[in-house]
Amino acid sequence: MSGKIIGGGIVALALVAGIAIYYLQVYYYYEEVDASVEEVALTLLGGAPEPILAENVEAIDATSSPIRYRACFTTPQSLAMLTETYEMYEGAEPLVAPHWFKCFDAMEVGKALEDGRALAFLGQKNIAHGVDRVVAIHEDGRGFVWHQVNEEIKK
Repeated sequence: MSGKIIGGGIVALALVAGIAIYYLQVYYYYEEVDASVEEVALTLLGGAPEPILAENVEAIDATSSPIRYRACFTTPQSLAMLTETYEMYEGAEPLVAPHWFKCFDAMEVGKALEDGRALAFLGQKNIAHGVDRVVAIHEDGRGFVWHQVNEEIKK
């Protein structure tokens, strides 16, 4: 009889720990970023980051990791003008956002990048050690931002 009690206690403790870990990873550390302060910037060809026209900015970030940043926005600027002015980003791989951050769909963004319906630009090189800010913009003006580990860390 005491084995059942101990076994049940272990299972209950594991369940509580699992729920706590899930909550901490998906909800606890993320914070919404104030859209009135958040600027979307792209790196000029051979230059420094420069803000672009961005509307309807929604962003989240977490202090627990430099790669947890995600943002969505719209821009009236054309892809043709952006490609002539700003640095492209090779090897862009959008990272999955928490399910509750509805505007950022990494699978959709990744597919659009593969199909050529969106282009990836360098937002800022080494925004944190070994991490770049990547900005993908669809042909319809929707934009997505995330942080991605660069070649400095991948080696």
